Amino acid sequence: MQRKYILPLFLLFQILLLKIIAFFPEFVERFYSNGLYVFISKISRITLGKLPFSMGDIIYGIVILYLLKSIWKTRKTWKTAWKNNVLQILSVLSIVYFLFHFLWAMNYYRQPLFEKMKIERDYTDADLLAFTKKLIAKTNEIQTQITKNDSAKVVFPYSNEKVFEMNLNGYEKLSNQYPFFEYANPSIKKSLFSLPLTYMGFGGYLNPFTNEAQVNYLMPMYNSPTTSCHEMAHQMGFASESECNFIGFLASIKNENLYFQYSGYSFALRYCLGNWHARDEKVFDELVKTVHPGILKNYQESEDFWRQYDTFIDKGFHLFYDNFLKMNQQKDGMEGYSKFVNLMVNYYKGKKL
Repeated sequence: MQRKYILPLFLLFQILLLKIIAFFPEFVERFYSNGLYVFISKISRITLGKLPFSMGDIIYGIVILYLLKSIWKTRKTWKTAWKNNVLQILSVLSIVYFLFHFLWAMNYYRQPLFEKMKIERDYTDADLLAFTKKLIAKTNEIQTQITKNDSAKVVFPYSNEKVFEMNLNGYEKLSNQYPFFEYANPSIKKSLFSLPLTYMGFGGYLNPFTNEAQVNYLMPMYNSPTTSCHEMAHQMGFASESECNFIGFLASIKNENLYFQYSGYSFALRYCLGNWHARDEKVFDELVKTVHPGILKNYQESEDFWRQYDTFIDKGFHLFYDNFLKMNQQKDGMEGYSKFVNLMVNYYKGKKL
């Protein structure tokens, strides 16, 4: 066999192998997520965590420039040497695909968190209503404690760097209850691509090749704790967006700091209210009347921020990422972000917030 066919065939082999692995989540959980990945991620975060800048973003920048240069150089050979060009592209994809899954993405195939934490999947409207009311009361309480005025929005007093440091308190408290949420070797960075991320409609992302958690530093700061805790959950090997929303929420509200608690509770409340807006607008309107005006001002602050960057770009990237998630064991795609409401409602049945 000619060498130029080896990597393209290896790509096909990888795809088929992952189709089989999807049927063995307990195997992935034991030997990859709680085995090999722990070692890989520890090395990545210890090596790059101390750097004050995002190495992953720099690598992405170099790769993008290299791809543009390669496209320009081969522009005249596509008709005459199309077969070799296609094989070359497939070879590169094969290597990237292998590194993506070896370094992080095998976590897409691990045991679901609802099984790990013994949380039910489904809930009723009555369950959601009871939880939303509890959440409104708690968020109102925290907002009043911070501002002393139910009509004043919360103004976040910390920098992103301070948030990254203070997040460790919430994860420490959470891991005391659930050891599998223990977080060590921080590697959380302000993304160098924060402006492009904003146009794409994202608050952050995990670089799967360097295991750096990237946070969009341009977004309203009261969102920063929960967003960065979400990305830290990805670093720990949780791939599902709904699970990382849930873990990020828990890590925020477990924090001793009121501003971090507010970030978590207001984040969860926004999703619950959005759920009601889709289910029953009459109930939604009644619930919103009980939310403090200051909280609604924070929501408006976020809405105003994202609206000014709302273009065809974010719609295109959301469509791409939706399909990307569906290809990687997350059948709900982008809707998966809001599915963490299931986890919250059932986790807090019979519990106080």
